[in-house]
Amino acid sequence: FPTSTYVKMWADTQKELDIMLRSEREEFLKPQEDREKVMKMLITAYIEYLEIFRNLEETHDHLIHQQKRAAVRQVLDGVMGRILEIKKEMVTLESSECHHMDDILMELKRVPEDIEIPIPKYFIKENLRILQEREKYLHEILLNAGLLEQEPVTAMTLEEGIKVIQVAERARQGRARAAFMKKIYLEEKRQSKKEEQGMGKSPADAATCIQKVWRGYRQRKKTENLRDEEMIFLGMNSTEMINGTGSLPPDVEAMISLQRGAGKANVLQGEAQEREDYSFLQELRKTEGPHIKETLQDEITQCFVECRHITGRFPDYPPKKTGGSKAIFIEKHPEQVAEELAAKKESERKAKEETNGKKQKEKRKAKKPPKAGKQVVDLSWKMGPSNFLSILEEGSSQYQVFWENRDNRADFLQDHDPELIKRGERKEVEEEIRLQQVDEVMQEKLLKIKQALDGETGLGKAGKGEKVIAAVMSLACRTIDSLYQELAEEGLLIKVKNVNLSDYTGYYDVLRNILRETGAQPMPSIPEVRQLVALYGILPLGSQTVHEKAPLVKSLLLAGPAGVGKKMLVHAICTETGANLFNLTPSNLAGKYPGREALVMMLHMILKVGKALKPSVVWIGNTERMFSKGAAKSEDEVNTKRLAKILPQFLRALKPKDRVLLVGTSSRPFDANLGPLCKVYQKIILISRPDYLTRFGKYFKSSSWFFLLFKIHHYILQGGGVLTRLVNLNCLAHVSDGFTQGHIVDVVHTVLTELRLLQMDRKPLRTAEFVTSLARHDPVYKKEEETFQ
Repeated sequence: FPTSTYVKMWADTQKELDIMLRSEREEFLKPQEDREKVMKMLITAYIEYLEIFRNLEETHDHLIHQQKRAAVRQVLDGVMGRILEIKKEMVTLESSECHHMDDILMELKRVPEDIEIPIPKYFIKENLRILQEREKYLHEILLNAGLLEQEPVTAMTLEEGIKVIQVAERARQGRARAAFMKKIYLEEKRQSKKEEQGMGKSPADAATCIQKVWRGYRQRKKTENLRDEEMIFLGMNSTEMINGTGSLPPDVEAMISLQRGAGKANVLQGEAQEREDYSFLQELRKTEGPHIKETLQDEITQCFVECRHITGRFPDYPPKKTGGSKAIFIEKHPEQVAEELAAKKESERKAKEETNGKKQKEKRKAKKPPKAGKQVVDLSWKMGPSNFLSILEEGSSQYQVFWENRDNRADFLQDHDPELIKRGERKEVEEEIRLQQVDEVMQEKLLKIKQALDGETGLGKAGKGEKVIAAVMSLACRTIDSLYQELAEEGLLIKVKNVNLSDYTGYYDVLRNILRETGAQPMPSIPEVRQLVALYGILPLGSQTVHEKAPLVKSLLLAGPAGVGKKMLVHAICTETGANLFNLTPSNLAGKYPGREALVMMLHMILKVGKALKPSVVWIGNTERMFSKGAAKSEDEVNTKRLAKILPQFLRALKPKDRVLLVGTSSRPFDANLGPLCKVYQKIILISRPDYLTRFGKYFKSSSWFFLLFKIHHYILQGGGVLTRLVNLNCLAHVSDGFTQGHIVDVVHTVLTELRLLQMDRKPLRTAEFVTSLARHDPVYKKEEETFQ
């Protein structure tokens, strides 16, 4: 669609967002006692925000104007964070990660696909060049270290070599023979044409031939035009337009060319705006830099003088980690500081006097029995404070001021607005001058004044508690590239498989929602698993703003039978966000970094690289082995259990600004010690075996048509097989009940060998071939599935 379509979509979405913000102020701020009403309000808001999220993501992806994209990006991050906050309230109310939404979806006239979590494309697009360079660098490291999986080269026998040579020689002789026959055919055809030209045609015959060709061409064009008019009248696309063989109107051709060059245009617009930003920064530094520097120095000096006049001494200059001189302007007036100091001294004096009295009162209260009648418990619900409503309100107000009434019809080039650049860059120049020039000068000036008037040296005592392990201290001098290379060579940093979250296919199961109405808690369906992985894994890792301000999830556990796709989901998280993948599976750690100090150093390396090259995912497969109940029997098991004890410290070191996620996978979580396991993993997602609907089929979208293909059908066609009536897919879907996706894929690969594919023409596939191979696998029995619940 043209750019104007997405500008209109942005305007409509902003109106919907304003309605949502108004309803939140009216409903969510009031205490509510009816929990069912509260849950209905939250689910409704959750669905509406998802619709806004989907429209904003599509708008952001198709807009070319960089400043408009930045405005949409701010609101988009705010909506993502607000969805996570509402999800947290829903989980708190129901004590469950999955919710019954069917009734509300029917009221809102929505379908279950409307609550799918869209993945913003800017997670990858904005860092595509960096990710490609990093992938290339990792490939070189693994190739040099010999860690890439290469197909083994097998030597041929003498008979096999002779056969290959014979086949190649016979093929060469066949091609030579075909070329010779073609040459003879062309020569004969050339001779016959010469004879016909010698005889020639009469003018009447030539005119008849020309008329025949012209009338046929004219009638075909007329028929095509009539067909196009009929399709336009019916509101359908014509066959020529679908296949791209017919002529298109000029506006449609311009739209297609615009879509093809959208990616390139975004890059060019970004580069142009960067050049404009740089030139404006240089101009601003020259023209307003000296004035900004002088003004800041005068303000800081005045603040020091007032502080000494009130408190009797000059204040200490704020260090860089607290913001430098910026902290001075945030702090209170010197008179307020003096009053607070006096009040603090008075409160300390009173606290000492009342210490003994409080102890005596507590003893008396302990002797008296509590009066149950006077205890009042507030059972009403009220929405907690939000970190994203202010972002959404600010984005909405900026849209109304800058973009709502702007005429975009003449802006064909989608060029940037210089006035908006000036407003943003002036603050950046002021911050740069304050940090690089003003702070150094004023700190030296304050030190000299203290030495001259107060006799202070300005030197403080060294801080305590700065002793660390020698092994960890040695990492401070190493670069990120060297640590990255060491982790890759040790096999702890691995390549990510290119798998999207949408590839983890499955259908909504209505029966599970019916069970939830009765109070039961069935395991999540595959679409619900996709939603939880997107909410807790992908969205926070992809956006820095969301990770810093949304409810923080540091660790995630994917538990389910073997073959349900846990490892695939881990790779999907990394693929959708462009994250690094660190493999701390016990089998991968065997023989590496023995001892507690070495493990601490390893985790510190991972933490340092993960923070510098964020986002990052730390994956622990078979995590139940780390928390096993029995005693360790070997040195590797001892080392693995040591790592389990250090993991809580690793998680405490993760801050909201660090986009690092710990993901564990387990096929037997009930074999672990559940206490330590639940302390490490903040969220646990159970993944069940596929139900009948998931095994039976899935939808594929191609252009404007939906093609229904069977799940097993899809795997068979991917493997190169050909389906006939001899393969009963309905029977296979019933027989495979209890088997996982991994079992089905393994069965298809076992049946469709190279030899079997060569025999496909004369020996079609049969149902019995798949059933026989399926019988060699052990299904997931109902007892095992109940153990997970």
